[in-house]
Amino acid sequence: MATPIILAIDEGTTNAKAIAVDRHGVIIAKAAIPLALLHPKPGWTEQDPAAIWLGVSQAVADCLRQLASPQVEAVAISNQRESVLIWDRASGLPLTPVVSWQCRRSEDFCRQLAQDGHGPAIFAATGLPIDPLFPAAKIRGLLAGLADGQGRAANGELCIGTLDSWLNWQLTGGGAFSTDFANASRTQLFNIHRGCWDSRMLALFSIPAAALPEVLPSAAVHGYTAAGAVPALPAGVPVAALIGDSHAALYGQGSNQTGDIKATYGTGSSLMMTIDRTVGSGLGLSHTLAWHDGALRYALEGNITHTGSGLSWIGQLLGISSMTQLCELAQGQADNQGVYFVPALSGLGAPYWDSRARGIICGLTDAATPAGLARAGLESVAYQVADVFFAMEQAAGQRLPALRVDGGATKNRWLMQFQADLLQRRLIRNLNAEVSALGAAYLAGKTLGWWPDNEQIAALPRNVEVIEPRPLTEQLQDNYKHWQAAVARARYQPE
Repeated sequence: MATPIILAIDEGTTNAKAIAVDRHGVIIAKAAIPLALLHPKPGWTEQDPAAIWLGVSQAVADCLRQLASPQVEAVAISNQRESVLIWDRASGLPLTPVVSWQCRRSEDFCRQLAQDGHGPAIFAATGLPIDPLFPAAKIRGLLAGLADGQGRAANGELCIGTLDSWLNWQLTGGGAFSTDFANASRTQLFNIHRGCWDSRMLALFSIPAAALPEVLPSAAVHGYTAAGAVPALPAGVPVAALIGDSHAALYGQGSNQTGDIKATYGTGSSLMMTIDRTVGSGLGLSHTLAWHDGALRYALEGNITHTGSGLSWIGQLLGISSMTQLCELAQGQADNQGVYFVPALSGLGAPYWDSRARGIICGLTDAATPAGLARAGLESVAYQVADVFFAMEQAAGQRLPALRVDGGATKNRWLMQFQADLLQRRLIRNLNAEVSALGAAYLAGKTLGWWPDNEQIAALPRNVEVIEPRPLTEQLQDNYKHWQAAVARARYQPE
């Protein structure tokens, strides 16, 4: 007998994953393929769009191969956000690399925008600060690098899209060119109040509207799979959900109540909290659209640029390639020996948004050891999350009782206990490594009518662990103050 499933694709920065979810919301098969990052110049980060598509196709095939007779009812897509590319509408061939969310190539232009006083208008329309993280400035540069890029884009000959749009285009054989409200809200071109592409932002960044995708709800049919697009998939399967990975993780946590907050720990990290509408600005936080599943849900977000990647950098410095070995070294050290590492390796994200900040290691003495430095690297992950968490509490004007956590670093029990102790809040750790893919699957299930309301989705099984904070020590309080002083040093700019 055939097994009805939703096939959810999670295209992340370093892995392409695919999971099969049954009608009970249970993952019954999964697969992952690693993805490579390219660094053609200092500060530049790219990926090969063809390699991404190949990785996704392989993950899908490997996942479905594990099932005797899968009946794919729908496909769902969760994607790394803010990464963007341009392709030819007629041939479907990419004309640019995927410019990663990590890429800082547009830093000079962003600095000029800020100096010219555009920050308040950009934030008012899009909810986002000026920063090279966001696609708008990257798209401007990519178009300038193409022969008659502006003209071809204005004539509708080019497609400009984030990776959800690219993958959907590939799956549908060029039959659909769309994005969802969540991904659109991260481009810095979308008016989050009116729910449409913003003509003032398009003019400011010199981007023709004709080259941009149609914006549809996250839970909606975005097209149908084409014959042969992925050999393992039949034709005519609806692509029933598109959503950015951090948004999908929040949805996958079952967080649909105002004030729910989660942190996703990855290469960088994202804290996101559901809100009714936008709240006051000035705290270094973004306003974004969490998803559209029949109703539009707003969120407050803080993006941290380097958490996992900062820890990896410490590993490279110490000559340790294994993250497991690095964490064991850190956890075997009783304290951080007074050493603090601020991983502003390409500036600082939320809540500071300081592109001129630079990474520093401070507090070194002749007593410092590799273990102390490893400990400082591991602690920096928790300190950065705490900075954003407390900014969100301030913005919300309330004490948040718990933090839901997911992502690779949450497997480290020591780090999660340290995080709970630092925040003095309960952590709800999702033990499912595929929570972003699962969130996309839930949205597709809503589109199909498998789980038509939020109560049914909230009742689906979840594998979580609650981590209670231990009493706050004076030493930990002092350490956090020292961390904040280290951040101030990282932001110091001589005249």
